[in-house]
Amino acid sequence: MGFYPDDSVVLVALHGERGRFGGRVRLGIPADRTQWPDVADQLAECLIPAGQDGPPRPTAIIVYLCQEPAAGENGRDVRDRLQPFAQRLRTACGALDVPVLEALCLSNGRFWSYCCPDFRCCPADGTQMVMPGTSVMAAAAAYAGMQVRGSLKEMEARLRPRTGQRAAEQERALDAAARALLPRMLRPDGAAVVRKDTLELAAAMIHRFRQDTPAGSNRARDACDDALITNAEAASLILGLQDRVTRDRAAEWMDGTAAAPALRLWRALARRCAGSYAEHATAPLTLAGWVSWSTEDGPSARVALGCALSLDPDYTFAQLLHCAINEGLDPEPLRRCLREQHEEAASTTGCAPSSGAKRSRSAKRPAPGRATPPSGRPRGPRGGTGPGARTTGGRGGRRSGHDDRSRR
Repeated sequence: MGFYPDDSVVLVALHGERGRFGGRVRLGIPADRTQWPDVADQLAECLIPAGQDGPPRPTAIIVYLCQEPAAGENGRDVRDRLQPFAQRLRTACGALDVPVLEALCLSNGRFWSYCCPDFRCCPADGTQMVMPGTSVMAAAAAYAGMQVRGSLKEMEARLRPRTGQRAAEQERALDAAARALLPRMLRPDGAAVVRKDTLELAAAMIHRFRQDTPAGSNRARDACDDALITNAEAASLILGLQDRVTRDRAAEWMDGTAAAPALRLWRALARRCAGSYAEHATAPLTLAGWVSWSTEDGPSARVALGCALSLDPDYTFAQLLHCAINEGLDPEPLRRCLREQHEEAASTTGCAPSSGAKRSRSAKRPAPGRATPPSGRPRGPRGGTGPGARTTGGRGGRRSGHDDRSRR
């Protein structure tokens, strides 16, 4: 899967006599036990095709229930608590004529089998799991070029909004930017001007991120990225990206030298959607998922798009990308459409995002928009946070100034 699935149920299909891995499905374990029967049926139906014209039916299925102990629990308590869910999953798969070969509970560094009654190989205290990266499967995955990116919780933490004082400062900056945005949108050609300014600011930020590549752990790199953008800059970009046309134009930064800094910028903006602006993170999260998929990082793409859809299940762009990834489609046709969109915008307006992709000599390569960075650009020590913007207050509903249709 590319990551450790915390608090998840995972079903893996096996094919043939040698048990070749096939499709898999993952879902968070429902906290409400009354949902377990319906969830078990849906997971089995998702993995096991009903008709004969579809993909081949699996020979068997392996079930993994991954959950860490809650306060006052141990691994055995988790195993016992999830046993009815495991049994319901086995029944649901069996009802579709596909047996569950093994069902395992993974918790607190140990695993237990729900299928094997032999205490000589499956002791009551569980079996110690090997250290990450030391198994034969991990070695084979590394040899095949597959990278494990940590746990699901660690990947989601990189996309979560700020908290505490920094969140309050960012929210005040978003309030101020929202109040300033409305009169601008009411002017003649206001929407076009706002789109142009947003894309120019995004281009300047991507250039800034490209010039300063951090090192160290993911947490340290994210802290450095946060220090590269002020609250006012983040607020302007977050609100500007709520417009569908602006978001689609920003999606052109999806490959070449622009992809990595663009991904860092979208993640940083998602972390700035604090407080009452949490839903505004849907757009940068979807862009982060798109860039990850375009650069062949499927696990990160699924996590980012999953976070986006948890905020807005009806966000069309995220729905389409998530479906395309799960169907195993190639992102190149969409990249080709975005490149054509880029060329068309460059030829008609002379201003378009620079995708960073290599082009032929005959193609006209527009210069990327370079907005003059505001004087408030962070210059503090690496790993710190940028200075706050204006701290005027104010609250509202949807502050972007656009209706819901612009957010598809």
